[in-house]
Amino acid sequence: MNSEILKSRTKAYSISIGHLINSLPFNVLNKNYSNQLVRCSSAVGANYRAACRAKSTADFINKLKIVEEELDETMFFLELLEEFNPPKSNVIKENWKEGNELLSIIVAAIVTTRRNEQNRKS
Repeated sequence: MNSEILKSRTKAYSISIGHLINSLPFNVLNKNYSNQLVRCSSAVGANYRAACRAKSTADFINKLKIVEEELDETMFFLELLEEFNPPKSNVIKENWKEGNELLSIIVAAIVTTRRNEQNRKS
């Protein structure tokens, strides 16, 4: 998968989560979990874009590790929202699934980049 497709997917992911959040009923839990979810889900795309502009392989890996953490955090808050919003379970699960796919792609990129860097040094 090339970087432009992944940039597009991470942006679409943030937008999809934004639409989900806008559809949730207002209450204290949804407000607080949604605030966190907005931050971490939008950080996925923002940090991936930063990784694409990395100045070195180490910088690239470090930025991808941030993307990995933000995706994991996003999935956690989706799980919490699903617990308290059963009527939205399907759309939450769809977003969780996309997050998991993105997470798999990012982890594979980290592993591959590390392996290639080690091979280059050998």
